[in-house]
Amino acid sequence: MSNDFYISSILPHAGIIIKICRAYTNSQEDFEDFYQEACLQIWKSRAAFQEKSKWSTWVYRITLNVCLTLDKKNKRKPINTEHFSELSENNKAFENEHLNLLYAAIKKLSKVDRAIILLHLEENPYKEIAAIIGTSANNIAVRINRIKKQLKKILDGKIN
Repeated sequence: MSNDFYISSILPHAGIIIKICRAYTNSQEDFEDFYQEACLQIWKSRAAFQEKSKWSTWVYRITLNVCLTLDKKNKRKPINTEHFSELSENNKAFENEHLNLLYAAIKKLSKVDRAIILLHLEENPYKEIAAIIGTSANNIAVRINRIKKQLKKILDGKIN
């Protein structure tokens, strides 16, 4: 992957790539693997982009597909819970305790609701979220309200 492609086509959308990868990982090591694989797949699929949607939509879809695929593969591996508590001091994605709590709550949502709230947190308009998910903007507005209420219940400790 060329440095120019990374700077011009991936870096401007790094925020959503990071958020999606963070929502599907539990360790810095997995996060870095997911992020690297997402960037690689975006680069590999660049020729297939037909400009029928925004580039950011394309980046989101590829990143989500990568994360879902890797998440499925990781579920087959035994989980080493020791590693989760032994995050290094220079760990950037996992060092904020409040952010960790939010991501833990987001991980309890269904895959579609997780995708919707991540797009909403990235401040995408309802119309764009609807185009990515394949539904109407009105449906997205209703779902976001329900998701927010569900996240509040989870964070308040009412849902395990």
